[in-house]
Order: sequence, then structure tokens, then C-alpha cells
Amino acid sequence: MSINKSFNKSFIFVCIALGLGTVSSVSNAALTIVEPSKTGNTQVKWGNAGGLSEARSIMYSNPGVTSNSTTSFSTNNYSSSSSFVDRLPISTASRGVIVLDVETGQPLYEKNADVARPIASITKIMTAMVVLDAGLDMREEIMLEPEDFVGPKRASSRLKSGDRMNRAELLLMTLMKSENPAAKSLARNFPGGYDAFMRAMNAKARSLGMNSAFFGDPTGLDKRNVASPMDLTKMVQAAGQYEVIRRFSTTKNYDFFVANYSAGNRRYPANNTSKLVRSGTYPIGISKTGFINEAGRCVVMETQVNNRPAIIVILGADSSNTRWNDAENILHNLALRRTI
Repeated sequence: MSINKSFNKSFIFVCIALGLGTVSSVSNAALTIVEPSKTGNTQVKWGNAGGLSEARSIMYSNPGVTSNSTTSFSTNNYSSSSSFVDRLPISTASRGVIVLDVETGQPLYEKNADVARPIASITKIMTAMVVLDAGLDMREEIMLEPEDFVGPKRASSRLKSGDRMNRAELLLMTLMKSENPAAKSLARNFPGGYDAFMRAMNAKARSLGMNSAFFGDPTGLDKRNVASPMDLTKMVQAAGQYEVIRRFSTTKNYDFFVANYSAGNRRYPANNTSKLVRSGTYPIGISKTGFINEAGRCVVMETQVNNRPAIIVILGADSSNTRWNDAENILHNLALRRTI
């Protein structure tokens, strides 16, 4: 897998110690940041073994990956010479949906795919790309300030003003747990400050051809954050070039150690916001959920079924059940898809 060239120059190896039970100290809980070798090899080490097996198990890198459901997801009937792909014979209850065949660039299913809608925390994928493009020191400790908890809407958070984590931990918390103050602090600690970060987000969207997109804040709490399902497929495809985003957005759970000099240090166990990621039933390579009232329940995913990658975008579901029912309906029908 190639890595975005602008990110390539300052890419850092991110190692998470897998299988932690309890957290007792900063040293065994925090993300370990290892400087890249002088060879400029831009690969991610994942896990204590220092190998690439974990990182390489994701989508494009390992076409043999299947889910635990072997009856539905182990079929391999795709040929790269296929010129026709059946569209999915489904209906969905969400307001805006697209399923994109990444190999052909053709939609397998569309519903209001060109209509821009509020995207809520789907925003955080763009936030992560802008942070990573900047090539910042991922070991740098960042302290949450009161302003990180102020936004267009009130939102619950288990973080506190004065909490301290390194940039990598805040990025993991942003993508996996969707903590809004973590995203806000990443933007605030960007070269040039918060306003420069917002300009970079919108410039990145334009560079990707996301003509319907606008970003008003880095968290997704701003209802002005909008994009069409079609444009979000472009964002997810771009995010696929960042292995850190792949791994962080599909991490099932992680025990953070949060330092706070005034309130005291504490353990913060966190789970992924996607129940499909947590279950591990489906082969998901990128994932992000979102919700505000104006957006409804949303999710974007990259998956690979029948050794063929697809991007799923679901916006405007009336309930969490509707969102996940639509998602599982799509995934089931992808498994049954015929290619000739």
C-alpha cells in the first residue's frame, strides 16, 4: 500500500501494545512512538513483535482476509477482468446511501448520492488526514484546555480540562472513541492554530474533488459540516492511503492512561463507536460513525467481500437500528454479489 507523499516525509511508526488487561502506568499504557528508519521505509509496526502481520491484514494488503462468517464471506468469485458487476438488489431506510465498487469506481447502489447532508463525526476522518499530513511530532504531549470543550453543540465527554496525552493518543481517541475535545485539541495545536487547521481541512476537501463538502469545525458538531455520499467515498478512498487511520479507526478497544496534574491520573477504557467493528463479524478496513440531530445516524466504512473492496456511506438514518440494519443488509448482499 502506498502512503500519501506529503505524509511520507514525516511518517512515524506507531506501535500499540496489544492485549493489555489493566493499565497501571504511563509506560505500559501510552502509545509508543518509534522514529522511522533512515531508509524512509513508510510502514507501520503494530504490536510488540515489531512485524507487519497485523498491519498487513487489512484490506488491500491481504486479499485473503475474510470475516468470521465463512459461509457468507469466504466466496472468491471475482476476476480482475470482470467488466460487469451486478448492482445490489436492496432498499435502504437511510436518507443518503452509496455503495461504491472501488475496483471499477462504479456505484453498486445509490440513494440521493449527490445530495449534501450534515455528516456529524464522519468529519473526524478529514481531521485525522490533516493532522497526519502536517508531519507533527506524535510524541508531543498536549493538554486539553477549557476551549476544547466548547463547540457548536453540547456533547458529553469523559475527558476533562487539564487532561494530558500525546498527539497519537488523541488521534486514536478521535477516530476510535470519537471524543470531540480530542479532535478540537488536535486542531488547536496545529501550526498556525485552529483557523489554519480549518482552512487546511477545506483545502484538503477541494484537493480531493469533494465539491459538495464544507467543514466548519473539526469534530462534526457543527451542522454546517456537510458532504454528499459520493464525495465521502472520495474521502474514504484518500484515508485508505494512511495506515494509521486504517488501524486506529478499526481498533476495537484501548485502555488509555490519562495524566492530569490537578485532578489526578486515571485509566480511561474506551471502545470503538461501531458495533460492527466491535463484533469483528465483517471485514472492515476503515470505519467512522457520526450523530447529531441534523445529521441523523451516519457511518462510513471500507470493506472487502469476495476479495473485492467496496466503500459504504450511510447518512441520515432515523435511528441507530436503522443505520446498522442498512449496513448489514448491504454487507450481506455484497457477499452474494455475482461477478461475470
